[in-house]
Amino acid sequence: MLDVEQLTRRYGKLEAVSDLSFQVPAGEILGLVGPNGAGKTTTLRCLAGILPPTEGRIRIGGADLREQPLEAKRLMAFVPDEPRLFEYLTVEEHLAFSARLYGVEEPEPRSRRLLEELELIGKERSLPGELSRGMKQKLAIACGLLHDPAVILLDEPLTGLDPVGIRRMKDSIRRRAAAGSCVLVSSHLLGLVEELCHRVMIIQAGRKVAHGTLQEIKAALPQLESDASLEAIFLKVTGDGSIA
Repeated sequence: MLDVEQLTRRYGKLEAVSDLSFQVPAGEILGLVGPNGAGKTTTLRCLAGILPPTEGRIRIGGADLREQPLEAKRLMAFVPDEPRLFEYLTVEEHLAFSARLYGVEEPEPRSRRLLEELELIGKERSLPGELSRGMKQKLAIACGLLHDPAVILLDEPLTGLDPVGIRRMKDSIRRRAAAGSCVLVSSHLLGLVEELCHRVMIIQAGRKVAHGTLQEIKAALPQLESDASLEAIFLKVTGDGSIA
């Protein structure tokens, strides 16, 4: 569903992402983690079509992101860590705009389900300035999910959510993967990644340093205990106590 081949992104002489290749099949949740400055945000922006790769190829549901950008972007949703909302549109107007943008037929029932799922009932006519940080995050996620994307890219999706919201969001991510979407979650919350994701990819200095299930990664690192946590794996492969 998501196929990345030799993704490289340079800023002048700085190589922020280097020769990154991986796949995320339908129904899988992949966790993307790495130290500060590892290249996670650059990777996500390349996958979302915001930044063009310097080299490499990205396919979304078989559509080449460079050669077929509209087809590829129709199949995906990208929710950044900082919600990008229109200050003059209400919650329901944001959803209506997203529906028109993606050509969603009969969007009202979908919008209502998302409002209920993300606990935004009663906020339909609120402007972003009237919403808490967590509610803004929920609205951005609702707009991204409205067209039932096949590929979902989430950057710190639990930022600003309360414990109930976190539980609901984890359940929502699991349901969408179970329904066939592939999901990439970037987070510094290693406990969340360990609990939620089928596989994990750790990057450092723009390069992949570990990729697979926790058991597969631990098998490649026999010096770790068999019950080692993702945090222990992270610290071992990066040699860095800075997690973000």
